[in-house]
Amino acid sequence: MPDAQAETRCGFVALVGAPNAGKSTLLNALVGSKVSIVSRKVQTTRALIRGIAVEGGTQLIFVDTPGIFAPRRRLDRAMVTTAWTGAHDADLVALLIDARDGLDDETQAILDRFKEVAAPKILVLNKIDVVDKPALLALAQKANDSVKFEATFMISALKGDGILDLKRWLAGRMPSGPFLYPPDQMSDAPLRQLAAEITREKIFERLHQELPYHSTVETEVWKELRGGDVRIEQTVYVERESQRKIVLGKGGQTIKAIGEAARKEIAEIVEAKVHLFLFVKVREGWGEDPERYRAMGLEFPNE
Repeated sequence: MPDAQAETRCGFVALVGAPNAGKSTLLNALVGSKVSIVSRKVQTTRALIRGIAVEGGTQLIFVDTPGIFAPRRRLDRAMVTTAWTGAHDADLVALLIDARDGLDDETQAILDRFKEVAAPKILVLNKIDVVDKPALLALAQKANDSVKFEATFMISALKGDGILDLKRWLAGRMPSGPFLYPPDQMSDAPLRQLAAEITREKIFERLHQELPYHSTVETEVWKELRGGDVRIEQTVYVERESQRKIVLGKGGQTIKAIGEAARKEIAEIVEAKVHLFLFVKVREGWGEDPERYRAMGLEFPNE
């Protein structure tokens, strides 16, 4: 905790970018702990995930937004709207670009709309370990010619390169004010929500069809047992019976593997032995149900 006599700072930093730019990996690196799921599949982050870090006398509240892309479905539209809302509400916005992709059509569209964001903006080029320096410098110049950025950072979120410099710079730019969360808190997401997100991540990793985008996970039971163990019951909801069979797998092997991987990771986070029970149910049309959107922290688009 900072000295009571010293001035404290606190502010919100939105992480914005195209799907798979590395926003969730960067968030976890900045916080120093896993608070957002990571997958090689695009559009895994659906709602605003807040990760909290302290740097000196500054509390940084990072907002990992869903990737910005051309929406096709109602859920897509809700995710994109949420991402832009996060950008407009922040004290500072960081645009993350995958340096390997450069200014492709998707990123250029974000840059064009980025000019409407009133908050101070910085450019963060990610995955610099796999791109040569001349290409990085050319990319940085081209992006800065399009939008007025206060600073440009070159990082590797996966390897941790440049993370500390970015974090320290951001800490110095936050407004004066008291901490909004306890200094040791790393996320504003309840553990049961984080546990559901971890299981959803394991579904993404295990299943390679379109199915993960039609599934959602809810933690139904979280019970502290004698001796410190935790019993968790979760339901994986899909839209059709055929999808339920895919998640279960032959002889239940797929759901068993998903549950085992999720259980290990949840146990590491809660620092206790976890007994995880997964159920797979069909909930037809959940992608059109306003209540499900509210549960995910999304606003239901009316059209």
